[in-house]
Amino acid sequence: MFLSDILEEAWFRRELTIEVLKPDVDNSGYDLALQCGKNFRYVQLKSSKQGASTKKQTLNAKLAQKRGGCAIWMFQDKSDSGVSLTYRFFGKSPNEHPDLGGKIGKHTKANAQGEKKERSNTRVVPKSRFDEPVGIADLFDKLFPDAAAE
Repeated sequence: MFLSDILEEAWFRRELTIEVLKPDVDNSGYDLALQCGKNFRYVQLKSSKQGASTKKQTLNAKLAQKRGGCAIWMFQDKSDSGVSLTYRFFGKSPNEHPDLGGKIGKHTKANAQGEKKERSNTRVVPKSRFDEPVGIADLFDKLFPDAAAE
């Protein structure tokens, strides 16, 4: 749904083109890459149900190495008329590297000794570091702030 929303916003409302690229291997720190004009974004996608109590997300540490790296946290709201999404954005401008902070994530399952070991390739980002929920038009502006000027 996210890709449908962002492409619809670009093509039909703004008459802009977005290229969508997907890594072949899931170890690059991002789920997909988007390019609109000169703006390039490496995007890690996260998802929760609307009203979920989740207070943080665990992001791949390699995302911090990507200029234009960001995370999009989607919130699904189901109703009789279908599913709608709102979005929270984490990142900086398309020309900057994101600051994931230093808190290392842990495995969700404990080992035989009951310990949850650290996952050194992850960073925990609290919900407070994500922007407030927005619709697709505002998210587009965060992803590609100067796309209309190109």
